[in-house]
Amino acid sequence: MGYLKNTIVTLGSHSALQILKGAKDEGFKTLVVCTPDRERLYSSYTNFIDEIIIINKWSDFPKLEKQLLKKDCIIIPHGSFVAYLGMDENKKMKVPYFGNKKVLDWEENRKMQREWMEKSGIKVPRRFKKGDKIDRSVIVKSYGAAGGKGYFTARNQKELDAKLKTFSEERFMVQEYVIGVPVYFHFFYSPLTKKVELMSVDKRYETNVDSLGRIPAKNQRGLNIEPSFEVVANIPMAVRESMIAVAVEMAERVVKTSQKLIDSKGLFGPFCLETIITSTEEIYVIEISARIVAGTNFFINGSPYTYLLYDEPMSTGRRIAREIKDAISKNKLKEVLD
Repeated sequence: MGYLKNTIVTLGSHSALQILKGAKDEGFKTLVVCTPDRERLYSSYTNFIDEIIIINKWSDFPKLEKQLLKKDCIIIPHGSFVAYLGMDENKKMKVPYFGNKKVLDWEENRKMQREWMEKSGIKVPRRFKKGDKIDRSVIVKSYGAAGGKGYFTARNQKELDAKLKTFSEERFMVQEYVIGVPVYFHFFYSPLTKKVELMSVDKRYETNVDSLGRIPAKNQRGLNIEPSFEVVANIPMAVRESMIAVAVEMAERVVKTSQKLIDSKGLFGPFCLETIITSTEEIYVIEISARIVAGTNFFINGSPYTYLLYDEPMSTGRRIAREIKDAISKNKLKEVLD
């Protein structure tokens, strides 16, 4: 098999297996960078991982820059990049990077993210500012991509004040806790075709809030268990077509607004609108993830929605590689890299 010139590289975490399998399927050489405790996992997949580079700790990744440049590498970011390396290191990378790094600030900062959604004409939960009276259930969210870690709920002002006394995060947002079904829509926007594609849909299994739901309310009394929202698994979903139509239109507005707010490139590649759908069928966006999300890992062999578009297995990881390959063939690689 003849390989394309570039090597696709990512960190050994989050959605690396999907990214690398997709890259290999599209004809790229593949490389994963991981810590010693994960080498055994990635060495089990030599059928699509060509090379493994071991680093002692994640913060050593920038030291590989010259080596990766020599290999004509293209970095595919995922949720662990900012979490492990930090925002500044992500922005300083000189190795070609799939995506628009300017979007990182808008994804990480919850106030900016909210402005982005509001200017896109999208419903968002009410935000409570300092000094506002809490008159309903709220959820407190720390900044950054941490898979729900650091979130907590409060039923009223008194409970919120008490919990904030032991909350260690300096930056957080207090917003209304919207009751409904959590639905995570995975999209891909191509700057080459100018189209938004629905890739898949999932919901998250969060510990321990989902486990608590199995215990009758009367039996929860006295347990003194604080609900947490850290994601441990993802569950595939199929959503009513009428709601898909609304979600796709929302995604198109989000992309268009990003091209005005951020820069002309705006948001492109994979992203996820994390929504709550209420009993009155209103769709609220609670967050946007401007990258590949772990919920797409269920769909390595494709989803019902990608099958409708491609008639072949098409994961989000493979769709990224397909976009890069198409950009190379059209001499437009710079349009999809930063």
